[in-house]
Amino acid sequence: MKLFPMPPVAFAALFALGACTQFGMGQPEDTAPPVTTAPSPAGDVVASDMSEGMSAEIAGVPADPVLTSAPPPPRAANTQATLDTTTTAQRKQAAAPAAPDAGAKFLGTTVASLGSPTEPGFWIKTPLVKTETKGRVTNKANGKSSAVTLIPIDGPATGGSRLSLPAMRLIDASLTELTELEVTLGG
Repeated sequence: MKLFPMPPVAFAALFALGACTQFGMGQPEDTAPPVTTAPSPAGDVVASDMSEGMSAEIAGVPADPVLTSAPPPPRAANTQATLDTTTTAQRKQAAAPAAPDAGAKFLGTTVASLGSPTEPGFWIKTPLVKTETKGRVTNKANGKSSAVTLIPIDGPATGGSRLSLPAMRLIDASLTELTELEVTLGG
């Protein structure tokens, strides 16, 4: 006997949130350690994580506003299609192959779960970056990729990441399982 019928996407969202809670993710607001920027000898901006005394050669590449400007889903949204408010043009732009770019840099591999399905746009919250920037994720299982905004979260570089619903749909990642991704700066 079913007391409360639940759409599959609602179940997937609850499952992902439960998994995040088990791993300590999504606890009060995720915060990144203090980051300062300084010019390098070449004139590029270099991010420096003051808590670890390390620096990463991450040039300031602004996030693409087209990929992050989707409206939030309506309150009654309860399916993948209604939670994903990105437009066809945004999905086409995110799916477009990366242009050969001398500035593209492989950041690493991460395991991602579904991020908040109510946060619109193409993004990944990951400890692989220290500043918000433009990037790309590639699903290692099928080779499909998406342009995304890389959003820093606190944690070791080996920590897990959270990927937006539109990006997960675009790269054919499972909403209920962990997905191994390659993360690239730029592209």
